[in-house]
Amino acid sequence: MHFRKGTFYRAFTLIEIMIVVAIMGMVLAMGMPSIVKTLRKEGMRKAVDDVMDACKAARSEAILKQKTSDVVFHPADGTVSAPGFQAATFPKNVEIQILGVNFVQYEKADEAKIHFFPNGTSDEFTIVLQDDQFQTRQISLDVMTGLPDVEAIR
Repeated sequence: MHFRKGTFYRAFTLIEIMIVVAIMGMVLAMGMPSIVKTLRKEGMRKAVDDVMDACKAARSEAILKQKTSDVVFHPADGTVSAPGFQAATFPKNVEIQILGVNFVQYEKADEAKIHFFPNGTSDEFTIVLQDDQFQTRQISLDVMTGLPDVEAIR
């Protein structure tokens, strides 16, 4: 580069850049707890995601392998399992209020099975979950497509 006498070039100084980096670091540090909390699955969010994932896994298994597949709930233990889905336990602060399969109540039963069929359909299924903050979610299946749907209940 060729400089002429009296020519000034504007630029940021090292101190100005360091101040900006320090401010960005502080903002990021203050925001990290909320970001981590958002990404971590716990409580009602974990329970709802576990039910949804189990239903989707069983539906996929039934369609791909062309044989009936089941989601199995153990209401007393608060567990759910399905083929292609690692068994999950509901968080301690979430309980099953209603668990119905084909219009029969199973919330007090040892086991409840929801069948997913090779043509993509499923049994009728509704589960209502409530946590210690009284948040309530209803998850039900569309029997024609076997797809789960979540609804907040007030």
